[in-house]
Amino acid sequence: MKKDNFLKNEFKWPISREILFLILEDKVSDIFVCELVWERLFYHNQPSKDEWISSSLTPSYWSEKFIKAPQIISERSASMHLTRSIPKDHKQNLKKFLNFKGYKIKELYPRRTRRATAVNWLIYWSIDSSSSLDDCCKLPKLSFPSSNPAKGHYGDPEIK
Repeated sequence: MKKDNFLKNEFKWPISREILFLILEDKVSDIFVCELVWERLFYHNQPSKDEWISSSLTPSYWSEKFIKAPQIISERSASMHLTRSIPKDHKQNLKKFLNFKGYKIKELYPRRTRRATAVNWLIYWSIDSSSSLDDCCKLPKLSFPSSNPAKGHYGDPEIK
């Protein structure tokens, strides 16, 4: 497998503004968000084991710390690692590219801030890999925002 092949849109889901907003609006699962990130970090899905494993293309910054793909939303350490991997000049991508104003104080939960971090990283990844953020028509299964925003959707890992 070659990195160039993936950069030519061979991912399961393209990154679009619409998908990024669905993440921020909590209309897709935490697992879906993680899979978007994992694919772009070149972790490979091992369906027989129900896990994602690093590959030779996974950046060493990730593969040395996480041989198995970490739960970016539910695990604080993985979210912090993602935050640190975003270069300083890309920290404001949510505002620059999506005009996202942030959450209100009463809306702040670790899940939401970690989702915002994932979106910011996905924007950074798109820019860094010269991948377009155009709108697309392929969308994942949508769900209503979680009734308990601190816990997530049915089937999502517990927030730590």
